[in-house]
Amino acid sequence: MEKLDYKYDLRDKRNLSLCMDFYELTMCQCYFDHPDANKIVTFDLFYRRNPDNGAFAIFAGLEQVIGYIQNLHFSDEDIEYLRSLGKFSEPFLDYLRHFIFRGEIYSVKEGTPVFPNEPLVRVRATMIEAQILETALLLAINHQTLIATKANRIVRAAQGRQVMEFGARRAHNFDAAYNGARAAYIGGVDATATVLAGQKFHIPVTGTMAHSFVQTFDTEYEAFCAYAKIYPDSCTVLLDTYDTLKSGIKNAIRLEKEVLAPQGYHLKGVRIDSGDIAYLSRCIRDELDKAGMQETKIVASNSFDEHIIKSLIDQGAQIDSFGVGENLVVSKSSPVFGGVYKLTSVEEEGKIIPKIKLSENIEKMTNPGYKDLVRVYDINTKRAIGDVLCVHGQVFDTNEDLTVYHPNNPLMNKTFAKGTYMVKNLLEPIFIDGELVYEVPDIEQIRSYCQEQLSTLWKEYFRFEYPHVYKVSLTKELSDMKIELIRKLRK
Repeated sequence: MEKLDYKYDLRDKRNLSLCMDFYELTMCQCYFDHPDANKIVTFDLFYRRNPDNGAFAIFAGLEQVIGYIQNLHFSDEDIEYLRSLGKFSEPFLDYLRHFIFRGEIYSVKEGTPVFPNEPLVRVRATMIEAQILETALLLAINHQTLIATKANRIVRAAQGRQVMEFGARRAHNFDAAYNGARAAYIGGVDATATVLAGQKFHIPVTGTMAHSFVQTFDTEYEAFCAYAKIYPDSCTVLLDTYDTLKSGIKNAIRLEKEVLAPQGYHLKGVRIDSGDIAYLSRCIRDELDKAGMQETKIVASNSFDEHIIKSLIDQGAQIDSFGVGENLVVSKSSPVFGGVYKLTSVEEEGKIIPKIKLSENIEKMTNPGYKDLVRVYDINTKRAIGDVLCVHGQVFDTNEDLTVYHPNNPLMNKTFAKGTYMVKNLLEPIFIDGELVYEVPDIEQIRSYCQEQLSTLWKEYFRFEYPHVYKVSLTKELSDMKIELIRKLRK
């Protein structure tokens, strides 16, 4: 298969610039009218809770952010529409007509396991530039991070069995279908039924027949024969259109004996889509084995999620491959990722002024300042032992003890002893002065990177119920800055 040339394939050709909250534009009009307010700022994109009460999320959607920014512009049609609203001045509309993003964006790499309240994307730009990006960044990253995370949970539940994404018909729209398939592949699924995702991202595609195909023919056996005639080397048939055990499996075995085997082929698989999946799969396996068809695989599809798949395996279900639809592509059990985009600093006369959002709800209090994010690893096991937010540019001397502090309780701290740890900066430069400087990996590289990074986590983080809580801390410098800001603002 020809490899995609990502250098030229990223740009989203659609004009999505007005896919934003209206308040972004009304605020930008105010910044435009008050030039002192249109200063250089930083925003952090982060989230507050892991989906499904898990221990981590898998970051995805950066490629779509890049494609959006590369085509970010306001067309004449956009300007005419905005003029018709009577809310914007002609000078501001002219500014939008010639708008080009010239700021900088740093981000963690796609496929990275990430944790609540740490910056996944850091934007440094003028206030107007940074504000215009808000909705687009959240759209791309909230959606795909959610689906990649759910996919990984389902793949882990399958314990090495194949998982296929079958969710396009239940996705929320066209983009959600094929970008959801992309995110699911990053999270670990083996293939998708969504053809556009296969074309656009070079994800393996899979699929055979629906019940309507079987119903179209006079008999079930005739339908199986018609399919096998076209696809003798990859034939998988659907057993439960009429009666799985009394009809479906018997006709599948007959197909093998009378049609495929005489031509030198074998039935690749059988699929069940309803009924007591655990019981039916065991009965089907027995029938196939008695017929000498040990190599024929059993595929199951239904409203599966990680908990149902784990239960089926615990019941001894004889399933080789799972097709997972709505519960994956919309993350039905936890459908909102909840990423937010918050101002963290402004620059005045060359000085960085940290900003914080206070709240009676401590969960909604932000971590201030122009920050970096580092991951701390045990030097011997190479396992991740915590993430640390620090003031931008802070240097870590691993030959010294490193004491870090709880984000909301400075009396809680932890010390990494000198010589026992190493650190890695997780924020990579994506855009500098508006120019793309990041070499965007292809989908296979992202998927492999995800698996590699997951292998650095301890197994306690993979529990579905009450997983161990991964520590995200602040350096003393950042913790002191936060405390001082809170004291100052609450006087």
